[in-house]
Amino acid sequence: MNKLSWTDFEKIDMRVGTVIHVTDFPEAKNPAYKLLIDFGKTIGVKKSSAQITALYKKEDLINKQVIAVVNFPVKQIANFMSECLVLGAVCKNEVTLIHPNLVTENGLRIS
Repeated sequence: MNKLSWTDFEKIDMRVGTVIHVTDFPEAKNPAYKLLIDFGKTIGVKKSSAQITALYKKEDLINKQVIAVVNFPVKQIANFMSECLVLGAVCKNEVTLIHPNLVTENGLRIS
């Protein structure tokens, strides 16, 4: 495993956001949802593709807060442009989302 310096870690911009819209993503290679996530006034709303269908139903994700990396380049996944990476713990095909324990202001930086 490669070790990161503190300077490397500081380059990763992880923020709290709230899922505001979820749709199926049938074009994705692996089962996934398309998410719209509100990161507050400064960052705004970003799109993400998330392979979280094994543990989460669409209706359970609305208003759920998540943690995402917001400063990666846009990535094309099938016909969709993903603007951020939602973080989760991965075990085989199951992803458990990482989220704040208490309701937190959208856009707050994780450090």
